[in-house]
Amino acid sequence: MGPAEIRQRLADGENVFGTMAFEFNTSGLSALAAEAGAAFVLYDMEHTGWSIESIRAQMGWSMASDITRLVRVPSSRYEDIARALDVGAQGIMVPMVESAEQAAHIAASMTYPPQGKRGAAFGIAHDQFTGGAPADKMSHANDTRLCICQIETVAGVEAVEEIAAVPGVDVLWVGQFDLTLSMGIPAAFDNPRFPEALERVAAAAKANGKIAGAMCLSVEDGRLWLERGFSMIAYWGDLWIYKAALQLALEALKA
Repeated sequence: MGPAEIRQRLADGENVFGTMAFEFNTSGLSALAAEAGAAFVLYDMEHTGWSIESIRAQMGWSMASDITRLVRVPSSRYEDIARALDVGAQGIMVPMVESAEQAAHIAASMTYPPQGKRGAAFGIAHDQFTGGAPADKMSHANDTRLCICQIETVAGVEAVEEIAAVPGVDVLWVGQFDLTLSMGIPAAFDNPRFPEALERVAAAAKANGKIAGAMCLSVEDGRLWLERGFSMIAYWGDLWIYKAALQLALEALKA
């Protein structure tokens, strides 16, 4: 499943599920996720020690699987965004987006001219070293990439309507831990101010034909996100999934 199919399924009112990767930089990760039914893997560069070389390897391995390759870059710098795309990412998540101007810069950095400012290089990793007309490749890339802006600060929530209106932005993704930190209620997800902020993000996405997304921490948590109008859901991250499954089995054996 590619980003265009994900976008179409979301536009048709379907929910799309994937997972995040923080720890297991292995060649089989994408294949395992695809076999499990994930539509995407979101590889994290913000909170890990993964370099662009690590991401390049993951993108190469992922190309053999029917799964969409997404990367969270550490910042909104053009260099971070463009390099992740050039090594094969089909979509980019940028943390701490707080204004329409920042969102417009992110969307432009992901998009080839004349709509954007992405630098051109072809016959390399992102197009699987193939030949072909650059104009066709640029048009295809522009039409299919996913631009994911994280709303995870009070300033981001206050500007979410303007961010959602930016052409080229596809997904508004809530970072729940950072958002509660910014609100002064660390991890207090039961505080009434938190669901109020989520309602505002979901409403802004819906009003502008965009998608609301988030990472869930459990099946029950995922159902709550769906009920709130979030339709692109990452089920937890690799290390926590592994730990939870191992702990559950070991406790059962010890009992």
